[in-house]
Amino acid sequence: MSDQATNPRPGGDDVVDRFARTEGTAAVAIAEDAAGAPGDDRKVKLPRRPFGRYFRETGWRHLVGIVMIVFSVFPLLYVLSASLNPSGSLLTATGLFQTVSLDSYVELFQDPIRPYGNWFVNTIIVGVITSVCTVILCALAAYAFSRMRFSGRRFGLLSLLLVQMFPQLLAIVAIFLLMSAISDVFPALGLNSLIGLIMVYLGGALGVNTFLMYGFFNTVPASIDEAAKIDGAGHARIFFTIILRLVAPILAVIALLSFIATFNDFIIASVILVDPDKQTLAVGLYSYVSSETSKYWSVFSAGAVLAAILPMAFFLSVQKYIVGGLTAGSVK
Repeated sequence: MSDQATNPRPGGDDVVDRFARTEGTAAVAIAEDAAGAPGDDRKVKLPRRPFGRYFRETGWRHLVGIVMIVFSVFPLLYVLSASLNPSGSLLTATGLFQTVSLDSYVELFQDPIRPYGNWFVNTIIVGVITSVCTVILCALAAYAFSRMRFSGRRFGLLSLLLVQMFPQLLAIVAIFLLMSAISDVFPALGLNSLIGLIMVYLGGALGVNTFLMYGFFNTVPASIDEAAKIDGAGHARIFFTIILRLVAPILAVIALLSFIATFNDFIIASVILVDPDKQTLAVGLYSYVSSETSKYWSVFSAGAVLAAILPMAFFLSVQKYIVGGLTAGSVK
């Protein structure tokens, strides 16, 4: 009775063990035959694919990648080479880095007529303030559209999207007349004012940015808000202490997009800013190549190289948030 309880199927375990050992021995034998016995100098050489088959399957992709890399990197190298060429003309720069000199970078900061340092500071001020305020405004609007239900909600979302379909170039005349009228009452907010330029940028901050945030806010479970409301938290506390921490990736993405758009803007900034001391980099650098009699291409290239450092550093600092911020809200 005890033997049957101990081994209900006599010989069953022995069969399983023998089968496992047989299978294991066969697998080891196959592996040793393929790789060679221990101490054997034989090596398994897989047959090489013909070049035509390799190129047809994967080689053409490598070729396309190399062409695209050269296509993307060559303009950057050319501008860097032109900035180090003190000749002042792009036509004479037939070879890359044939002449290396830092005279253009020195001249960039010693020109009293074109204050490059002031342009750089003005660009940082306008870009940082605009990006921060854009993030706050878009986050508030996206939270309201995502978490609150009110009449006109759908119409408001469609209106924001519809307004963004018209380019800013159509509003240049209206913006100039409006800023000119404001200058008569509040000179600090009118023409030739950094604050006025920031206000113009913030006037068009909503739109696509709000839609990006709206999709991301919808991915945050509403149960988090309900749990916070049970504990007595209001909308303001939920928004500033809970939601903003959960949507940090999209905040970084909107800040980056807003900063780059402000940094590269030329049309609006050239209309509002007239004084050289208050111009931004995009407007100021144009003065080096706008004259018909003299064009400082080397100095212009040096200024462009230095100007590219700031957005590149900003991009690298928020790079880890970009992919998640752009794709997380797309499912909604």
